[in-house]
Amino acid sequence: MLLGLALVLAALDWVAVARRLPRLEYACKAGVELAFLATAVVLDPLSNTARVWFCVALAACVAGDVLLMIPRDAFVAGLAAFVVAQVCFTVGFAHEDPIVTRLAVGVVLVGLLIVPLARRFVRSMRAQGATALIAPVVAYIAVIAAMAVSAIAGGNAWGIVGALLFVASDSLIAENRFVAPRSWAPLAIMVTYHLALAGLVIGLV
Repeated sequence: MLLGLALVLAALDWVAVARRLPRLEYACKAGVELAFLATAVVLDPLSNTARVWFCVALAACVAGDVLLMIPRDAFVAGLAAFVVAQVCFTVGFAHEDPIVTRLAVGVVLVGLLIVPLARRFVRSMRAQGATALIAPVVAYIAVIAAMAVSAIAGGNAWGIVGALLFVASDSLIAENRFVAPRSWAPLAIMVTYHLALAGLVIGLV
């Protein structure tokens, strides 16, 4: 029921973003993460330790979303909250069933994906004169890459899909903010983000 509630709220949030209904968006956005958090709390996990770390990560996601929604520019603070979330997800995956072979595969695959994106975003930030943001953005890229590698090492299909969708969502944020804004990006960001959280939570079972 809680997972269903999260998905319903996510769909409402997508409608709000697509139709530019800020009040509905504000009401639904944090609600989605809280519903996913509640789902993680009550489910029967494969690893209780992983569940604890994922719950902390989801709480950090709530904080990050709230910081990014407030009227003033709190991008760095929101980014810091999501750094905490990615670190916690990484530790959670490390308690599932990591294997060295899968870890090596993850390092290669994620490196091939993340490094070109990081270079693209850094070039754009330098071109725009946003050099103060380069260090925090690169730090975030590093931790989300570690999270994706940890997910692949753990070998849980749902967790891997969730992690890669998280990378896709955050890459779209960087692309839209630092490279070139696109009209379809806000909706794509939220769809991939919510599906990422669903995959991560379902992967606990």
